[in-house]
Amino acid sequence: MFKCGAIIVSQLLSCQDETGSVQSCQCGAMWRTIKRCDKTFLTVLGDVRIRRRIQRCGGCGAWRAAEDELLDMVRTGFSPGVRRIMARTAEEMPFDKARMVMWELARIRVTAKDVERKAEEIGAHIHQLSDERRREVFSGAARPEAAVDGEDGGKAPEVLYVAADGTGVPVVKPETEGRKGKGSDGMARTREAKLGAVFTQTGVNEKGEPVRDPASTSYIGRIESVEIFGSRLYAEAVRRGMHLARRVVVIGDGAVWIWNLAQLHFPGALQIVDYYHAAEHLWQLARVLFRQDDGLRKVWCDRMKDSLWAGDIEQLIGKLLAMPLTGADKQARDKEVAYYETNKERMRYATFRAKGLFIGSGVIEAGCKSLVGQRLKRSGMRWTVNGANAILALRCCVASGRFEDYWEDRRAA
Repeated sequence: MFKCGAIIVSQLLSCQDETGSVQSCQCGAMWRTIKRCDKTFLTVLGDVRIRRRIQRCGGCGAWRAAEDELLDMVRTGFSPGVRRIMARTAEEMPFDKARMVMWELARIRVTAKDVERKAEEIGAHIHQLSDERRREVFSGAARPEAAVDGEDGGKAPEVLYVAADGTGVPVVKPETEGRKGKGSDGMARTREAKLGAVFTQTGVNEKGEPVRDPASTSYIGRIESVEIFGSRLYAEAVRRGMHLARRVVVIGDGAVWIWNLAQLHFPGALQIVDYYHAAEHLWQLARVLFRQDDGLRKVWCDRMKDSLWAGDIEQLIGKLLAMPLTGADKQARDKEVAYYETNKERMRYATFRAKGLFIGSGVIEAGCKSLVGQRLKRSGMRWTVNGANAILALRCCVASGRFEDYWEDRRAA
């Protein structure tokens, strides 16, 4: 049946109307058909052979194969359908496994290198389009999407959340040259992939707990500097309707770069430190102060977390400073006191809960594990930065629900 389908497709494409192609070059001159030649390419039905027009511009002398442009197969022997399957499987699993799955499920025979090259090529193109939209935002040409696609046809969100985090990706040695690492030899073996998430909330449940809008989360991710990533995250928030939202919230752990980014790009947003990260600081201090007594450690942490949960950071700091400590214990305590003092306005958890807001960064934490960790941090993997960025762009596109839109846009172009 596949062979029959391939023959039919070959006949249809070979008989298509020649007037459907672009007849003038970018320079304004007309294309002239010089010769015709055959091309065989792989489709989801198998190999298809078509006869193509090889044309030359009468003005600038450029060459093209008209049917290659019409079918979106310039400089490739794979149809858009096959490339789509390559990209979709490669963003989900290692390249060789993707090759095997394509053969077992669809009898499409490609090599692991074919899958790698095409997936990274498509991921790089997705990133290129993302960069173009980012420039449109900063030029003022971009228009925001409807923030919520609900039953009422879409409306501005009550709350728009912006979250960010980072996680290390194992890379090949040349990518870490000159970079300091945490290992015993001082050499870096990873590069930090920064991940951003934008999602919306329009209400709370019967318990007064915040509810994330279904399918509202979009992601961006890349190994790059904080400055560029910050502008990328801002552009995504604008595209999602940040200026239409009644409230904007930036949520993250205590990393300094996140709050510097927030101050620069989201100066009017409410900033919230993830409650569970804040509580973990108490547990870290308890492990230092009560090394041998697990029971006392838990009792102490529960007492301290009462103040943290209430958002009474001044009371929490007072409890910590009241402890008579010396030496290393005092240094550890003073370090945590400085952490809570710096972030106290971001830790008013009782106030945040009363407003029906999220106080945890579970969305971005889960994103780091699922989008980055489950694909880029498997055993034995070592990436180039370009390769990791391409696959991450693919995964973010799929997780954001934009993969089908990407192929529709390619077809329209």
